[in-house]
Formats: sequence, C-alpha cells, structure tokens
Amino acid sequence: MRLLLIMGQERLDDEERPESPDLHVYGGTPSHSTRLGPIRCSAFAGDLINPKQTIKRGNKKRIRACSERGTAKAAIGVIAILGFFCLVNWFMLSRLHEGRVWLRRGLSKNPNRNPKLILSQKGERKRFEKSKRKYNGTYGRMLSLASHALGEQNKLEPKDLWQEPREQASAWKPCAEKRSWTPNDGKNGYIMVTANGGINQQRVAVCNIVVVARLLNATLVIPKFMLSDVWTDASQFGDIYQEEHFMKYLSPDIRIVKELPNDLQSLDLEPIGSVVTDIEMMKEAKPDFYMKHILPILLKNEVVHFVGFGNRLAFDPMPFELQRLRCRCNFHALNFIPRIQETAALLVRRLRGSGSYVAPLDQQLLGPKFASSVLDNKSSDPPLQQEGASSSKYLALHLRFEIDMVAHSLCYFGGGKTEEKEFDSYRQKHFPSLSTLTKTKKFPSADVLRTEGLCPLTPEEAVLMLAALGFNRETRVFVAGANIYGGSKRLAVLTSLYPNVVTKEKLLTQSELQPFKNFSSQLAALDFIACAAADAFAMTDPGSQLSSLVSGYRIYYGGGKMPTIRPNKRRLSDILMKNSTIEWNVFEKRVRKANRQTKHVSARPTGRSVYRYPRCKECMCHA
Repeated sequence: MRLLLIMGQERLDDEERPESPDLHVYGGTPSHSTRLGPIRCSAFAGDLINPKQTIKRGNKKRIRACSERGTAKAAIGVIAILGFFCLVNWFMLSRLHEGRVWLRRGLSKNPNRNPKLILSQKGERKRFEKSKRKYNGTYGRMLSLASHALGEQNKLEPKDLWQEPREQASAWKPCAEKRSWTPNDGKNGYIMVTANGGINQQRVAVCNIVVVARLLNATLVIPKFMLSDVWTDASQFGDIYQEEHFMKYLSPDIRIVKELPNDLQSLDLEPIGSVVTDIEMMKEAKPDFYMKHILPILLKNEVVHFVGFGNRLAFDPMPFELQRLRCRCNFHALNFIPRIQETAALLVRRLRGSGSYVAPLDQQLLGPKFASSVLDNKSSDPPLQQEGASSSKYLALHLRFEIDMVAHSLCYFGGGKTEEKEFDSYRQKHFPSLSTLTKTKKFPSADVLRTEGLCPLTPEEAVLMLAALGFNRETRVFVAGANIYGGSKRLAVLTSLYPNVVTKEKLLTQSELQPFKNFSSQLAALDFIACAAADAFAMTDPGSQLSSLVSGYRIYYGGGKMPTIRPNKRRLSDILMKNSTIEWNVFEKRVRKANRQTKHVSARPTGRSVYRYPRCKECMCHA
C-alpha cells in the first residue's frame, strides 16, 4: 500500500514537470512513460529501500516548483499591467496632439473622417507653420480697426509714451571727452581712407580709422568718401563736417593733416602693396590684426590706404582709451558744417511750431549760433509751414523703406511678380555679388525671413505700430528717408491715419533745398538732425546705420529725456501674422508690452556698437 501511495504521489508531481529527453535505466526500466511520465527513481537502491526519504524529498521539490511558478506568473502580470498602461498613455497623448494641431488650424471636424487630410504629425506641423507664416502684404482689416481707434474721442495717450525710464537713464552722463594720455606724434607713417556707403556708414568708418591711426601711431590724412552708385553723391568730408574742428578737437589724440607730403603723393601705392581693400580684411578685425599685418606695411612703405573700410574694426576686445577715443570722435569731433546746421535749424523750428523750445541736443546738433534761432519769431515762415503749427511736440519716424533696403533684404512686400522682377534687376545692377549668390545658394524663404524679424517694416506695419502704441491722430510725424519704395501711393496709408505727416521736402521751400539738390548725403544730414532733436524717435529697422547713430546720440546727450522706439521685429512680425483674426485691444496690449521691454536701461552688451549703445564705462559715466 505504501509503495502504491508513493507511486501515486510521484505521478502527481511528475505530471507538472516538463519532459526530459534523457533515459535513466534502473533495472532495465525506461525512465519515461507515455502515461506516467518520467519516474523519479535514483540509481541508488536506497531510494526504494527508504520510502519516507523519497516522500520528503518529493515534497520539497514540489514546493520549490510551485514557488518558481508563482514568481513567474507575478512577473508576467506586472509586465502585462505596465504594457497596458503604456498603450493607454500613448493612445491618449496621440489623440491629444492630433486634436491640438487641428484645433490650432481652426478645424472643427475630426480629420479622420476625411482620409485626404490624414498626414503624419511632422508633415502636418510643417504645413501648419507654413500657412501660419504666410504674408500677402495687406492689412486692410487692421488699418480699419486702427482708424476707428484713432477716431475715438477723449482717448488719452499712455503716460510713458513720450518718456524714457527717467531715473535709470539720467544716471548715465557723457564723459568721452576725458583724456588720460599724451598726444600721438604719428611718426610711423600716414594712414589714408576712402570710405564707402552713405553718410552714416562713412561716419562710422571715420571714427574707426581715427582709432587705427592712434593704435599704429600714424598720422591720419583727412578721410575721403567714395562715390556710390546707390547714393550717387560726390560730397567729401569737408562738404558735410567741419574739418578745422575735427582736426583741432582730436589733436590731443592723433596727428591729422589735410594731404600727404609731396614726396609721398607721387607714389603708386597699389604696386607696392600699400592699398588694403575690404576683400583683404576680415570684418571687425581685432587690434592685434592691425599690429601684425598692417603695421609692417606702414613701416616699410610709410603709407597705407584703406579702400572701403566698412565695419573693419571690432568693438571688443578693445583697450579702454581706444574705445573712449571712438566715442569722442563720434559724439564730439564730427560737427556738421554751418550751411547744414542753419537749414536744419529752420526744419526743427517748423516742426516744433509755435511751442518751440531748446531741446537737450540742440547745442550739439546745431551749434551755439543756430540753436538759439529755433526760438526766433516765425512770422517769416511760409504759410504752408504755419498751418497746424500749434503742436510743440513731434515724433520722428525713420521709414527705412528705400529700394536699396527692400531689394537687399530678399523679403516680399506684396507686389507679386512685378516686385520680384524689379528687385532682381536692382540687385544685378547695384548688388551683383548678392545677385549671384541668390542663384547659386539657397537662402531662407521670404516668409522665414519675416518670421525671424529680418525684413524692414512697411509703411502699413509702421503706422499700425504707432497707432497701437497710442500716438493720437493729431500727432505731428516727421518721416525721414529718401525715396520710399512705392512713392506717395505707399505713404497714403500713413497720411490717412496721421494727417500731420510731414517731410523735409514739405517743410522747406525749393530755394532752401536747392543747395542740397543732388547731394543725398547732405540731405541725409538734415534727416539726422531732425530725428535726433525729436521729442520721440521711432525706427523701423534697428539695423539701419542712421537709426543706430541717432538712437546713440539721443542716449549720449538726452539725459533720459529723449525716448526712442526700437521695435522687436521678430515679436512684431508674430503679432502682425495674426492680422486677419486679432482684435484691436489685444493687438494694442501685445505691441505695448513688446515696446516696454525694449525701453529697459542697461549697459552696452559685449561686442555691440558703442555708437548705438554708448552706455558703457568708456563713453559714459554712471552716477
């Protein structure tokens, strides 16, 4: 009986074990049975002789097998639960993302109902971004809302519209006139420069070459200006700036002469390697570049002639006194000639109307002689200029929207194929290198450029910005710039919202403008003074040299009383892209918030222009 019980227990245990391929022989009996399975008999006869030991050992194995089986089942269960939760989570997230994409596109129907609309998530995101950023150059709806907002009665302007953060801004005082070195004897040779570009690029080149002359202990020859096929102005340094003041004011810093000595004038500089062009120099070269590469040429040939010299001197790193010399040149040494100052005084006087006053920058811009004329009796002013002359404050707007700027930007401004052909033709003539690059290299699309804030603001965008900031309809707006692309038709949108829009051509008579006819640089000098002297100045392209120099001048001499509007074009572009749906009050809030963020008073960031950001220890002293 006991043996039968043992065999029965073995059968119950062995039915739960996997089959073994091995054959164990005990007394000629196979170790595997198709009915009973493997027999758990050891080769030792003691197992049959001692059945209690066999039962005990069988029970231990069964318990261990059950334990292992339970652990495996538990592991499988945990894995199954985790997998289930991952699957549910993936499903919910995919549905949420899909719904978010279609909700942003304004579609109320589930795209799964239309198989043609089913795209990959990546492809759909690209389509959405592309459609979101599409620009067609029209702002009819927004302009209508702006006109309605400006027409509201008793709407007050924001309190800070005509102000800077006074307390922080007034803590910075001009101090570039301070010197702590002895004059330079200029014994290493002569430096000449023929600066390219317009008046503002040339002004930067002049101050940079002054620093190079001091660095190399060289004598500077009065700079010359290159005739540009864009600006078509043959004006030279003495036609715009006071030469004698320039030479006298900088005499404690460098030696300056009007021309080369006779023995050097006959030299052919190019064959001896003394002509250095922009192609041969890196942009924003550091002082050690000049010491290593230019000084040996100067010592060998006694003269070096820089041709072009556009942005060929770095702002950082720069020794303290050389950086201060830069500021001293720009803010103190370059005064406009009396003829320009006199006409500019007329312009400013008529802009301010019957409420004329002497502003913080008048003395520096117009000189002592003509600054006081701003307060003279205006009975001699033409009738046209006396109309609407009751306003004493005026806003200057530098609308940098000339053909050279818009063509060079590679942006699109709503003119279709005609505009595209016109820009291509202009680039081929005036910017041949850029024209070639556009045919051989892939540039970002016009929509991407606009999204990144790399396009100049159009007149429509500029007037929307001014209206959103809160300038009332009666504001006198002086528009600086030469020939706006699109002409009077493009400016009509500006005059329709601000009837008191004026230009120098409207405020000055033909006889007053005659001396400047065909001299675009001298006309630009009038714009410079009118913008710098304005109660508020708004730029439309912060990268413009005129805007940069004017804003820097207002910081340096303004004493915290001369606010400048510097639009963040990337943020403004993002706001304007919603022009077909955004409400006017939302548009106002977003534009004003973006403007407030640009008004923060801070020191010059490393590497940035001291002409535009003079708040640094080299140029200004912080109280």
